[in-house]
Amino acid sequence: MSESKCPFHGSTTTPNLGTQNKDWWPNQLNLEILRQHSDRSNPLPELNYKDEVKKLDLESVKEDIKVMLKDSKEWWPADYGHYGPFFIRMTWHAAGTYRTGDGRGGAATGAQRFAPLNSWPDNGNLDKARRLLWPIKEKYGNKLSWADLLVLVGNVAIEDMGGPNHGTVMGREDIWQPEKDIYWGAEDEWLGDKRYGDTRQSLENPLAAVQMGLIYVNPQGPNGNPDPALSAQDVRETFKRMAMNDEETVALTAGGHTFGKAHGAGDEALVEAEPEGAPMELMGLGWKNKFASGLGVDTITSGIEGPWTTNPIQWDMGYLELLFKYEWECKKSPAGAWQWHPINCAADDMVPQVDGSDQKVLPMMTTADMSLKFDPEYKKICERFLANPDEFGETFARAWFKLLHRDMGPRSNYTTGDYKDVEYIWQDPTPTGKILTSSEEQSVREAISNSDLSVKEMVRTAWSSASTFRGSDNRGGANGSRIRLSPQKDWEVNNPKELAKVLSQYEIIATNHNTSIADVIIIAAAVAIEKACGHKVEVTTGRGDASQENTDIDSFNLLKPKACGFRNYSEKEFAVSPEEILLDKAQLLGLTPSELTVLVGGMRALGISHTGDGIWTNGKLDNSWFKILLSMDVEWNVTGYNSYEAKDRNSGKVVRTASRTDLVFGSNSELRAIAEVYAQNDNNEKFISDFIKAWNKVMNADRFDLA
Repeated sequence: MSESKCPFHGSTTTPNLGTQNKDWWPNQLNLEILRQHSDRSNPLPELNYKDEVKKLDLESVKEDIKVMLKDSKEWWPADYGHYGPFFIRMTWHAAGTYRTGDGRGGAATGAQRFAPLNSWPDNGNLDKARRLLWPIKEKYGNKLSWADLLVLVGNVAIEDMGGPNHGTVMGREDIWQPEKDIYWGAEDEWLGDKRYGDTRQSLENPLAAVQMGLIYVNPQGPNGNPDPALSAQDVRETFKRMAMNDEETVALTAGGHTFGKAHGAGDEALVEAEPEGAPMELMGLGWKNKFASGLGVDTITSGIEGPWTTNPIQWDMGYLELLFKYEWECKKSPAGAWQWHPINCAADDMVPQVDGSDQKVLPMMTTADMSLKFDPEYKKICERFLANPDEFGETFARAWFKLLHRDMGPRSNYTTGDYKDVEYIWQDPTPTGKILTSSEEQSVREAISNSDLSVKEMVRTAWSSASTFRGSDNRGGANGSRIRLSPQKDWEVNNPKELAKVLSQYEIIATNHNTSIADVIIIAAAVAIEKACGHKVEVTTGRGDASQENTDIDSFNLLKPKACGFRNYSEKEFAVSPEEILLDKAQLLGLTPSELTVLVGGMRALGISHTGDGIWTNGKLDNSWFKILLSMDVEWNVTGYNSYEAKDRNSGKVVRTASRTDLVFGSNSELRAIAEVYAQNDNNEKFISDFIKAWNKVMNADRFDLA
């Protein structure tokens, strides 16, 4: 037997050092996404950031940022003497990772500080931007999170260069480790694009970028093909997946590229490793550039070289004016990247060199920029903005605010800030509800008890309403009772016929008792659970009822579950297993492994199963389901996709059926360990108590007003 290289090093702290469980069993269910961001990784577990940020002197922070923007550092000089464009790019790239498919990504956690985002090719040299920000973060400490600062600085930069914006919402809390739940793509190399079906529109869900390591599109064109028409397809699809329509896409592109320049002064081969791959002596900085000075005019970032406008640190109409004033020709940058230059550019449209010298350079456009001119719909919008500068400015400000805040959820989750008092449909507007007195709530409970609704109907309706919540972007949930509106009322998973029957009675009860249907839904489930176990279920009232007018049907359809393991529902057979989909949903709901386990076991005990599989008990809420699950009196056999039957070992008789999302709690060793706890004779009361706590956690997930 060979000796270890280091006899004192027995742990596997280095990736791929030693054979891991995942190597032996590659299909093993990974529960780590339910355990991330614990107090073990958080150096400030005692901090209530939402309280601290309210104490922040925001105007002082903004003034400090404005000073910093013009304080050019020798180790990373400011282009044109102003860091504003640099920070707009950083802010955009922090927020632009958001995607509507699962609500993950975005700026709300400060994740750009960590891998893989800190080392994405598209985030080249943004590590320097965060170092420039450190003195401000150092000064304001716990009152100012990195997540808030990364957003705030971009807005201040726009203000300082004369641009319009609608302010900043503050209150984002930092994470302290890379997010384990976000799927960025299956490619094993940077800028790989093994994420398409038959067409450019069949981009793998939930992804919203065309290549691994990009925010949206390849600026040179699809896979580096400088075809503006094809690029327009990519631009439209990726911005759509980030919740932007054509008008917002044009405004963001034209407004963002009003500022700054791209950097491609020399051969990209002269750029060394990204931050995560850089040597220790660089102290977390990456992309060391060996071309000439490596700084200023010699910077290499995207490989594209040059400014977009004649005045790169001033808000104006220069981008659109230049785009439509000239015919453009496609050429290679000094770094070998495709870009476009105006033909016969007038002297007045030439741009000062980035270092402030007397030298003048040509403006440029990327292929993605040219798509705005080549695509008929984009072109119409551009021409309208050219004729109406104020409209352009306002549309940009609204779209920019949306870009930065789409992942923060409704306005009830906003803590503080200098944002405008404007309500947008993408914020899922919901009226404030009435908080019921104890006697009023009791009257509602009695009316529900006197109805003919079953325990299953009431529990199923409440779960269908509340479980739409996604902690990734704080959308969905029971508040607003949008389950009674399109599109949610018609989703197959919600049993539309049964749902209509239940809601018709809830509407009468709500009207008669001057309360919201949203509260009735939750109170009814509490009444049902109490009937099933005899334990009191507390309810917090105050939910409001949203209107159809304030519900974006297309946007809400993205919340539709194609599978729900909690209800044993799947619309079809998917490439990923039902238990993996269940785990993903549990993470979006913010559940721990124990909460996931107790909720599934409890809901099966209450009779909740779309297929009827997993229903083994008489509807009483107790730990019998777990006892039966773990019984060795039966032998399980597969009978089809997501379908199993248990035969009595003695008689051979089929005694029950199950799905994968039932049996996983007995087959997976980690989940089984939790199931065994709840199956113990001395833990029935614990099971009931834990179920009620986990249930209320889901029911109240979108009650940001309670925090």
